[in-house]
Amino acid sequence: MDIASIIGLVACIVLIFFGIITGDQGTSAIMNFVDYKSVIITIGGTFSCVLASYNIKDFLSGLKSFLLILKNPSGKDEEIIRKIIELSTVARKEGLLALEEAANELDDPFLKKGIILVVDGTEATFIRDILETEISCVVSRHQKCISFWESVAAMGPAWGMIGTLIGLINMLKKLDDPSSIGPNMATALITTLYGSMLANWIATPIATKLKTNNDTEVQSMMVMLEGILSIQAGENPRIIEEKLKSFLSPVDRDNFAGGNGGNADE
Repeated sequence: MDIASIIGLVACIVLIFFGIITGDQGTSAIMNFVDYKSVIITIGGTFSCVLASYNIKDFLSGLKSFLLILKNPSGKDEEIIRKIIELSTVARKEGLLALEEAANELDDPFLKKGIILVVDGTEATFIRDILETEISCVVSRHQKCISFWESVAAMGPAWGMIGTLIGLINMLKKLDDPSSIGPNMATALITTLYGSMLANWIATPIATKLKTNNDTEVQSMMVMLEGILSIQAGENPRIIEEKLKSFLSPVDRDNFAGGNGGNADE
């Protein structure tokens, strides 16, 4: 579970409540910011508009993708590199056919698929085409969820403003009662607050986190792709290690070098 996302989302709402209750009215001020009509207009309008932009299946998938930010991206590049070095060592010592048994023990379906293609004697160009197509499809699926929350982030403030305009119009219709202007103005502005919170507290952080997770997963898949092609080409495990370490940051490279880089033969 990704603790950073949970802490961030909780900290945001805590800070908002802190700003509300530290005024002169104390905790009673919370009720000043509660208005069910504003919720219906802002939240309901935003998601209704987003629904109009998607089909039901993609809309529901977009909603469910909220849970993805609570999960850490699967796999670490350092572990993937070590596994590929291990596989390349097996292939170098025992031949490519010996990888079939090792492939059955792999947990990652992308790496397993690539190794099986190698065992089957598939040409390198076909392996690259097949695996790059799979990466492209993964990115496309992720982009749908990212676009969903970007749409929510764009629609939230807009519908908040729509709610505010509705409230202002109703207020202006009753200018003959000056005592109602202040309360009505406050109620009208609540929808703008709700829209801004929806965009900046929920939607934008989710979209950003999904982008980060997508980039992390795609890089891991690219590491596997290059490793698989290197194994297929019969490259020395030490050469493969140095090639794949290019994907790592300088700090991670140092940590990798300090640990067990694999049993690469010279």
